[in-house]
Amino acid sequence: MKTRKILVTGASGLVGTRITDLLLKRGYEVHALGRKKQNDTAGVKHFVWNIPRQEMDPAALKEVVGIIHLAGAGVADERWSAERKKEILESRTQSTQLLYQSLQKHKTNVRVIVSASAVGYYGDCGAGWVSEEQAPADTFLAQVCRDWEAGVVKMQKLGLREVRCRIGIVLSQRGGALPELTRTIPLGLAPYFAKPNLYYPWIHIDDVCGILLHALEHDSVKGAVNTTAPAPVKIRTLMEEILEAKKSSAVLVPVPSLALKIAMGEMSDMLLSSQRCSASKITEAGYQFLYPDLKKALAAIYTR
Repeated sequence: MKTRKILVTGASGLVGTRITDLLLKRGYEVHALGRKKQNDTAGVKHFVWNIPRQEMDPAALKEVVGIIHLAGAGVADERWSAERKKEILESRTQSTQLLYQSLQKHKTNVRVIVSASAVGYYGDCGAGWVSEEQAPADTFLAQVCRDWEAGVVKMQKLGLREVRCRIGIVLSQRGGALPELTRTIPLGLAPYFAKPNLYYPWIHIDDVCGILLHALEHDSVKGAVNTTAPAPVKIRTLMEEILEAKKSSAVLVPVPSLALKIAMGEMSDMLLSSQRCSASKITEAGYQFLYPDLKKALAAIYTR
């Protein structure tokens, strides 16, 4: 890449904040696209878009050679009312459509778009290994991922290389799943969902960003990519490893799946769907995981 400007949507989120830091460390300049104008900082220029009105500052694309598209309403932030589900879906599909229209309308140097998606695409797959060829499930989360990805695939019509990173359970002390999984540990309880063959496709946040960067910089990476560590584990194993990393004596407590379904309704799909995702595609494309092992990933998180 001759010029080093990358447009990042969703730059204020958990992954967006970290990827922005890493881009700057690698010598890139970042154009951050968000709903509200913010003051520019060293290496980062901020631009505004209005997704419902399909309006975007065209200057955001000036001299940009690649896009990392992370924008979208938080899936787990609020209970899934009909209105919230609509917001979750449209924040992704409409933002992708706005990017497409802006790229179509203005002459740019953009050659690649790397977009977030999620393992929710697959639904509940039990103990079987899941590759990128797996068909989408018939659930709300799968519909969101499917429609979101369809807008990214459309970028091929503009001559762009497109990559859809199906992100798993992100481990970070600053957000994501880990703070929720460990919420009751100070009370001496470590609940886990008592469902057979419930595999969690975990991934350290630095590997999420590492894969995003690898996809951005390597032309051989195309299409859907499982963005998960090579060794998914069952939920009980995950909780055991968390307790060991935290040196906690909290007691593991099985929680019946039915109780979770009653408490959370359709949202329980996020926690009760098993995805034993394969990371073969991205490793064969040359990516080397920083944290392929859960024990090391958790140790890195809790010793920082």
